[in-house]
Amino acid sequence: MKKTFYYNFFPTKAEEEEAAKSGSSDLNLPVKGAHRDKGLLSPPEADPESMEDQKIVNNTDVLTGKLVLLQNDVFEHIFRYWSLDICNQVVKGNKVYTAVWDLTPETNPIPYQNENIYFGKGPRDTYILGWLDVVRNAKVKSRDEVGLYWDQKTGTFHLKILRRGV
Repeated sequence: MKKTFYYNFFPTKAEEEEAAKSGSSDLNLPVKGAHRDKGLLSPPEADPESMEDQKIVNNTDVLTGKLVLLQNDVFEHIFRYWSLDICNQVVKGNKVYTAVWDLTPETNPIPYQNENIYFGKGPRDTYILGWLDVVRNAKVKSRDEVGLYWDQKTGTFHLKILRRGV
């Protein structure tokens, strides 16, 4: 486990307003905090309500190992959490290698992070999540319904097979 120290140099808007009302000047001091980074060691908890983007998988998604996502869904559910630099890299056509947690087995989620797991631009205003290993290991078939969302806490995609053969 890696321990990261950070300093909060900028107060929030609420802290600024509170300090202005009370007349205190404590906002100029940095606040030291600690953050423990567990990486992919601790599995996330499955939350079916969080599955923002639900999609019925088609034959092409399974055969190519590339889950095609619509531009509106990507901008609304993924890009809003990413930095502008990373979004620009993807829009320009570069791949961003990421991690995917398969939350289908709720008691033992499976992490995936390798060269087959990536996010990139697809044809005609679509985006692609490379998920070849997930397809193979979870035995995803055409007409399965999957839920997908970007978890801001872990910085990973969470994927769950919601229903088989819809």
